[in-house]
Amino acid sequence: MSEANQNNTDYVGSIAPHGGTLINRLLRGDMAQSTREMAQSLARVVLSPMNISDLELIAVGALSPLTGFMGQADYKSVVDNMHLTNGLPWTIPVTLAVDEATADKIEVGQTVALAEPDGDGTHLMGVLEVSEKYGYDKEVEAEKVYKTTEDAHPGVANVYKQGDVLLGGDIWVFDLPNAAKTEFPELRHTPAQTRRMFAQNGWRRIVAFQTRNPIHRAHEYIQKTALEIVDGLLVHPLVGETKADDIPADVRIQSYEAILRDYYPADRVMLGVFPAAMRYAGPREAIFHAIARKNYGCTHFIVGRDHAGVGGYYGTYDAQLIFDEFDRHLIDITPLMFEHAFFCKKCQMVVTAKTCPHDREEWVFLSGTQVREKLANGEMLPEEFTRPEVSKVLVEGVKKQKEEKE
Repeated sequence: MSEANQNNTDYVGSIAPHGGTLINRLLRGDMAQSTREMAQSLARVVLSPMNISDLELIAVGALSPLTGFMGQADYKSVVDNMHLTNGLPWTIPVTLAVDEATADKIEVGQTVALAEPDGDGTHLMGVLEVSEKYGYDKEVEAEKVYKTTEDAHPGVANVYKQGDVLLGGDIWVFDLPNAAKTEFPELRHTPAQTRRMFAQNGWRRIVAFQTRNPIHRAHEYIQKTALEIVDGLLVHPLVGETKADDIPADVRIQSYEAILRDYYPADRVMLGVFPAAMRYAGPREAIFHAIARKNYGCTHFIVGRDHAGVGGYYGTYDAQLIFDEFDRHLIDITPLMFEHAFFCKKCQMVVTAKTCPHDREEWVFLSGTQVREKLANGEMLPEEFTRPEVSKVLVEGVKKQKEEKE
């Protein structure tokens, strides 16, 4: 397979992919069929939801220059130094963990099949050419990547519950995860596709907006401010695994479509989905999200306060300050750093502390807890907080989710 479907050095767009090459590990045609047939007889590794998301992102090039799950040298370099061994900035380890019993049955040099749970069986998606298997220190990874060893942190909890041995090696994918075919397939644009779409629109400067939440008035303000200096906006919500209390992805997508339809210029905004899992790694994940959007062809990336944060584990501006720790030419994508926005009753508009002179008593804030409580009670959110079209979608979505659980 080393000669088949080689990495594509040609790419469309005004910004180069991370490392200069847009990776493509998706097999097509006869090569896909022969690899699929071969995989039937191979030992199988069943992937976690995060592994499945990572596999898709690697395959389509969203995690360029990665061609597979990290080997030990890159893993240690990323954890310790936030760079790959080749010197490129990289902040999140992308690894495949297995338990010791599984690892004992796998030899370095062996090819194994990669599968996702599918009803009572598994769905084969691709193969991993195992070049390394190695142990690692979970607490060290937790402390350096997540800044805490507390398992109350969802990212740390995931690290602690995964296997004790990491498998490294290149992957080849002949069938994307089931979610890629059933969840928002019309919005699941690959980096090659978004680059072509941007070019067709004549966009050379594109800003990406990462979110796992519905768009409220503060987001709208930030996005439209950014639109003033670029050609187009990619609203790119994350639709992989998130915390149980986050708004479900299908409800969020409906809310995005509602607000984009009525309040944004159609020829300057594109909606797509980012099939990644949330790690809640705060500042490190902000870099990770920015690099991925660079691979999708975006030249700018919005970084708000406490990007990818959870609980009180990160400082308010840590996700913005971390960009100063890297060579900006190697990161390449331009971060747009925004203050927290809110509606001011005195100004009668959305503002930030940088632009509003009034006391906090005039500011309309809603915490995530307050939002969830109002939605659970079937209450529309204040218009100063979010558009009524969005509020209606959220109330109905949460009501439906509650009914399905009962």
